[in-house]
Amino acid sequence: MNKKVYVAMSTDLVHPGHMNIINEARKRGTVIVGLLTDEAIAGYKRIPFLSYEQRRIIVENIKGVYDVVPQKTLDYTENLEALRPDYVVHGDDWKSGVQSQTREDVIAVLKRWGGELIEIPYTSGISSTMLHEHLRSIGTTPQMRIRQLRRIIDAKKFVRVMEAHNGLTGLIVERTTIESEGGPKEFDAIWLSSLSDSTAKGKPDIECIDLTSRVSSLNEILEVSTKPIIFDGGTGGLAEHFVYATRTLERLGVSAIIIEDKTGLKRNSLHMDPVHQHRETTENFCHKITMGKKCQITEDFMIIARIESFICGAGIEDALNRAQAYIDAGADGIMIHSNKPEPDEIIAFCTRYQSFPKKVPLVAVPSTYTRTYEKDLRACGITIVMYANQLIRSAYPAMVRTAESILEHERAEESEPGCMPIEEILHLIPGMRYD
Repeated sequence: MNKKVYVAMSTDLVHPGHMNIINEARKRGTVIVGLLTDEAIAGYKRIPFLSYEQRRIIVENIKGVYDVVPQKTLDYTENLEALRPDYVVHGDDWKSGVQSQTREDVIAVLKRWGGELIEIPYTSGISSTMLHEHLRSIGTTPQMRIRQLRRIIDAKKFVRVMEAHNGLTGLIVERTTIESEGGPKEFDAIWLSSLSDSTAKGKPDIECIDLTSRVSSLNEILEVSTKPIIFDGGTGGLAEHFVYATRTLERLGVSAIIIEDKTGLKRNSLHMDPVHQHRETTENFCHKITMGKKCQITEDFMIIARIESFICGAGIEDALNRAQAYIDAGADGIMIHSNKPEPDEIIAFCTRYQSFPKKVPLVAVPSTYTRTYEKDLRACGITIVMYANQLIRSAYPAMVRTAESILEHERAEESEPGCMPIEEILHLIPGMRYD
């Protein structure tokens, strides 16, 4: 009887290392590839460029592959117990790092029926991670970028977003990563905040910066990043004007726009005085959402409705009623906002929201309830958490300290500890050559 060989792969970008593994597996029997789903891959690195179905078609057509089955987690156990292969073939690069425990689990499961783990020497000089980084250095297209947010939501179920307001902060959000017990951790998307964008331009956050100027900032970020972008659309303006904003942003590759249910001269929601906050009627705001949904070209672009009920003191019933109406009007997500120092209003809303017959992703912005952990927001049903203004707020005091130090000491030496070395900043932006 021909022996069964199991090979788990993501194969977003097929390279010689993958072919080497498959060729070695063919020598031992019938090859079954456990193709990692987007959800499984998102558990330890960025979601792949290609969807699961696209990757499946590629792998099915590789010589020597008998069958392709989905592997829904990094844990092989479910697939191994169902298939009971004689061998599992894998590269030897997983003996340390995030997959080391997975390796131990595979060995333990195979022992139950006498299966064997075969480890192939790692193909040096090439890796999927290296190829991905090279591709990201080239950039992306509007079509590829726009669909990423929905894919990340589907794959990760919890999305972490950081604000950016120019090319430099776009680079920071794009590149910042840390190592954790679960593998690399990074931001999944970029928030183009009207508060941060206005502040960076020295203007108040009252929608005095028009779309053309906002798009200029957007283009700076688009040029240096590949992550999906969520755009702060303020009130959205008149419904007839919102249609054109939607078309413009979708054409550029923005994944989503968030608009808030206020009207008149915009006043930032984090002002503690609610008197000057003017609500839009539910009917008018629903009309704006519907108009935006009707004009978009792709199914990927998202319109997220921001509910200001707590900001304006209207209470939870008003927030829930509006959420239901906005979803019925076509909203792809609901952002529930609060300016309280504790998340009680948010948690109460999320608890009641779970009984809705139709639900869309919930967005939270913990600008004031900063002590709240992501795990607690996730537990109550939040899908997207946005850090909406921290980069601009941290940059300003740092620059003021530097300016004050130079005035005080009448030289730059004392300010140097808080500054990036000149040599580092010269090499911060790739692509500069001196011939």
